[in-house]
Amino acid sequence: MITVQSISKYDEEHPVAITIGTFDGVHIGHRKILEKVINRAKNSNLKSAVLTFFPHPRMVLQKDANIKLLNTIDEKKYILEKMGLDILVIHPFTKEFSRLSATEFVRDLLVNKLKSKNIIIGYDHRFGRNRNANITDLIAFGNALDFSVEEIPAQEIDEVSVSSTKIRKALEDGEIETANAYLGYEYMLTGTVRKGKGLGRKIHFPTANLHIEESYKLIPKNGSYIVKSHIQGTEVYGMMNIGYNPTVNGTSKTIEIHFFNFDNDLYDQKLQVDLLSRLRDEQKFDSLKDLKLQLAKDKERSLHFISNR
Repeated sequence: MITVQSISKYDEEHPVAITIGTFDGVHIGHRKILEKVINRAKNSNLKSAVLTFFPHPRMVLQKDANIKLLNTIDEKKYILEKMGLDILVIHPFTKEFSRLSATEFVRDLLVNKLKSKNIIIGYDHRFGRNRNANITDLIAFGNALDFSVEEIPAQEIDEVSVSSTKIRKALEDGEIETANAYLGYEYMLTGTVRKGKGLGRKIHFPTANLHIEESYKLIPKNGSYIVKSHIQGTEVYGMMNIGYNPTVNGTSKTIEIHFFNFDNDLYDQKLQVDLLSRLRDEQKFDSLKDLKLQLAKDKERSLHFISNR
């Protein structure tokens, strides 16, 4: 997959079948659109492309700095590449960009720059300054500028009954399996392993401390989860705690993963962790001994879950 940062840097000449949107989460509703783009491209001698935006438009237009996103840019790239997309264009979303007229956006960017020959969008897609243009306008542009438009009808999208907002709510409530069902894959956290305080090793549950740089990434509800990761080419399972380590009066939020049957040094390594199921809320125990006993129970429950997947 080719990734291009900004339409201005795009120099591919092959015409594309394209869709446009933020696609936060790349959930099963988004996939209906994306699969159509990929299939249309294959059947029409086109390249499949997605035009997406970062920062998220809400961060720019609504000053919604607190919005949490389901994917980092790297995670979105990973998911789209796995789907078989040919080209991903990530365009910086600015106030200036939002002021482009519908004509400028379609003629200058989609057609002249990106070489769009087929545009596939949802029935409710709006674009141009103040989002004042819709599917009817796009079809008219297509007739004038020689591209076709395919609309994903309401029932095809609505029957899925999925939205990024619903998934965010599920994760904030700790309902990881609901979120995963909506996503069509396991929710992932991606970060770098940093050195911690070594408490886990003292009680024979060594942990990798995951540091996530992107402040906009949604971290699920505090508590313990069953997780998996791929480390050095091997699938490894474990359990992860998100929270403040109340048993030792911790004051900063941490993400700590104890991997089963794996104790190699992971410091400074990039790690992707997939969340499978929630174990329990974070608890404050009377002693480290009580914490260790609970972790042993968590591990037993986790291994039972994994063996029955």
